[in-house]
Amino acid sequence: MANNNEEAVKNGIFPVGALNTAYAKYFQGNSYLDMLVNDPDVSVNVGNVTFEPGCRNDWHIHHNGYQILLVTGGEGWYQEWGQPAQKLTPGTVIVTKDGVKHWHGATKDSWMSHIAITTGTAEWLEPVSDEEYAKLGD
Repeated sequence: MANNNEEAVKNGIFPVGALNTAYAKYFQGNSYLDMLVNDPDVSVNVGNVTFEPGCRNDWHIHHNGYQILLVTGGEGWYQEWGQPAQKLTPGTVIVTKDGVKHWHGATKDSWMSHIAITTGTAEWLEPVSDEEYAKLGD
């Protein structure tokens, strides 16, 4: 069986965190969240988000802010509305600007983790369909 990056992700520099039940309704599959910075006096949230193989979040938009993703382990996908999906590997940096509809998650066969640096508020939209997701290679 091919390496699914589980050990590399679980033994990464940042903790995997607990099952992401707070945001589970916005994800297809299981994700884990460890908030690294969640201070009410700081206007930036920083969290380590870990995705099991096949897990992805719904389409969403960040309003009055932005999101920066720093991929730390595994392989995944990032896609902006109307654009082709972009492969994520360790070291990939993604900047999502205010108002851009997008989603991100693991590939079908690999775990993936990223640090999410986020300001503003998220508007959660429709899920990425199984058909859309299935069209992506690995």
